[in-house]
Amino acid sequence: MNKIVVLGSTNVDTILSISHLPKPGETMHMQARSTAGGGKGANQALAAVRAGADTAFISKIGDDHAADFMMDTFKEDGLNLDHVTISETEGTGKAYILLQDGGQNSILVYGGANADVTPADVDAAKDTIANADCIIAQFEVPIPAIVEAFKIAKENDVLTFLNPAPAPSRRDIPDELLNLTDIIAPNETEAEIITGVHVEDDASMQKAADEMHKMGISTVLITVGSKGSFYSFKSGKTGFVNAFKVNAVDTTAAGDTFVGALMAKLDHDMTNIEEAMTYANKSSSLTVQTQGAQNSIPYAKDVK
Repeated sequence: MNKIVVLGSTNVDTILSISHLPKPGETMHMQARSTAGGGKGANQALAAVRAGADTAFISKIGDDHAADFMMDTFKEDGLNLDHVTISETEGTGKAYILLQDGGQNSILVYGGANADVTPADVDAAKDTIANADCIIAQFEVPIPAIVEAFKIAKENDVLTFLNPAPAPSRRDIPDELLNLTDIIAPNETEAEIITGVHVEDDASMQKAADEMHKMGISTVLITVGSKGSFYSFKSGKTGFVNAFKVNAVDTTAAGDTFVGALMAKLDHDMTNIEEAMTYANKSSSLTVQTQGAQNSIPYAKDVK
């Protein structure tokens, strides 16, 4: 059983179902409105624990009803919550998801307590990180906290996994962080933002991966939605794992499911990369068939 630490965000999602994105000046009716747990960090932590990993979560929430709602979900799934702390100044993060017919979504995020995560919060979890197999982080918490977490990980031979979402420009990602990153996993849009390479086929995926290898990252994964996922090792080995074809209802949390499920199954030496990616793709294919984020993330028994 892999031991995973996830450093990341906790949000409460409000899902607004609409036929299409409104045009400037347009007023339109929603088809439905619902609330669910979310946040890229929380989604990835739940995906990992549901895939069978021993998972600890480092996050920050507000002192509010939204936090109570989220903590109940975390406890039900057996997450280690020793390092989920309460912000003294900010409320629990919020996300507003515009869900269009056909399953595509656009997301607006209010960081709230997520923006209050500090290197000191990470230092308090030093022993937990040092005893893990892998630490996962995204960009919904401040970069200094991620750098601190990855420093601790590298000092203890723990794999560092960066999901660069939401993607900042390349100039906003410190070289120090990239040098501490073992695995980076953008989608095609994020890969283009980071490298300047428009990802549309095998050649452009490899070109984007090569650019990230030049940044010091040994393993690059690029997810390309319904097509599947690409991997490239700095040593030269590459490959592509096809997605499973399903009728997508809502793509929210599909990428997060991929990340958490992948790292729950990936061996430290990464020799089982294609097997782990296949499991992660299968998990994501289940996620997109149900509306919502955390409620749609499957358990290992569902994937089997």
